[in-house]
Amino acid sequence: MKKNRGRTGRKRRRKHSQSFVDGVNCSHKLEYIKLKKWLKDRGFEDSILRPAEFRETGRGLMATKALQAGDLIISLPEKCLLTTSTVLRSCLGGYIKNWKPPVSPLMALCTFLIAEKHAGQKSPWKPYLDVLPKTYTCPGCWEHDVVTLLPEPLRKKAQEQRTTIHELYLSSKAFFSSLQPLFAEDTGTIFTYSALEWAWCTINTRTIYMKHPQKEWFSLEPDVYALAPYLDLLNHSPNVQVKAAFNEQTRSYEIWAKSQCKKYGEVFICYGPHDNQRLLLEYGFVAMDNPHSSVYVSSDTLLKYLPPLDKQRKAKLSILKDHDFLENLTFGWDGPSWRLLTALKLLSLGADEFACWRRTLLGDIISARNQEQSWKITTQICHFLTEETQQVLLQISQLRRSQENPNPQLALVEMLHLEGLKILQKSAEVLCNSNLAPPGAGTALL
Repeated sequence: MKKNRGRTGRKRRRKHSQSFVDGVNCSHKLEYIKLKKWLKDRGFEDSILRPAEFRETGRGLMATKALQAGDLIISLPEKCLLTTSTVLRSCLGGYIKNWKPPVSPLMALCTFLIAEKHAGQKSPWKPYLDVLPKTYTCPGCWEHDVVTLLPEPLRKKAQEQRTTIHELYLSSKAFFSSLQPLFAEDTGTIFTYSALEWAWCTINTRTIYMKHPQKEWFSLEPDVYALAPYLDLLNHSPNVQVKAAFNEQTRSYEIWAKSQCKKYGEVFICYGPHDNQRLLLEYGFVAMDNPHSSVYVSSDTLLKYLPPLDKQRKAKLSILKDHDFLENLTFGWDGPSWRLLTALKLLSLGADEFACWRRTLLGDIISARNQEQSWKITTQICHFLTEETQQVLLQISQLRRSQENPNPQLALVEMLHLEGLKILQKSAEVLCNSNLAPPGAGTALL
């Protein structure tokens, strides 16, 4: 006979179902059970966090209780961290110590990851390797056709990222060959380009910053990497703050909350005040409504609006270059940046005003004509970039419709451009409102 649960039972049931609206608990999955056991064997205890799938962010960590500012989120023992010391203690250690010229700390970690992944069941790191992503979405791994749809300067940086990985692969081939005695198979089939790309992306997207003493067997590049199993499931939010550091007393890497998190909510950390172009390049994702995001104005775009017959053109560009005013010129959520406006003010100086260029760089108002001209060009550039962004979005939309299985890389580019469009529209409002303001009212931004 069924028991009547009554009002209390119904209330409890309803409360439980609402608890997981934010995310679906995944701690019952075998891969996480094995990872937690593996971590426990190395001294890690955790009762606060649970692996979960979230609608907005995908895989992350859920709080099993409400967190307050000052609460310890996670404390991961040193034994759980994968560092260059781990690599040197492995069978690779002797080969690394004998190799000349010395490999970089980054290369040592990449080699270790590839070797351990190849070892499969025999690897003591298998429970961790099993939860790592199989592929990554950093633009350096993208198809060329998709990279061309990225805005500048990200397009150029994505190409540089690909070149970095490619050059690392070519320069490491001889070192990989020296490891042949450790493997039954040909090292050429183990240490492939795609294997190195995967390892490089794992380190680039998932390591925590942890400074290690310089080791004589490595090159002089900074040894600042540590892979932190389980902790690296924490996702980024630009709107949270945490305190993170290695605790010398407890010999653990600790993260402390600086803000609240509700029970069953996703626990976030902040990778830094990065805009979305930087987040996509370094971590392979875009954070929507990112307060740090901006739209970049290239020097080529800037020059389109410089009068071609300006006799001081060369001198003005030289001044901007010497004073680092041709890079990081942006539109943000609050309109054109001070750097962009200052660069345009200098480019708009009349022949009779050119002698005042130093005052311009300091932010002084030179003349009403200069103010109006620079404001007009800023508006034109904003309009041009808006149209350009809309064209790219149309192109992406057509591409996605034509593909049976749309490329997920296209979705990321689309998100980036949609946010860029929002920023440019906000900037256009700022510029329009300033033009409508009484004389002198808009000069504060300049």
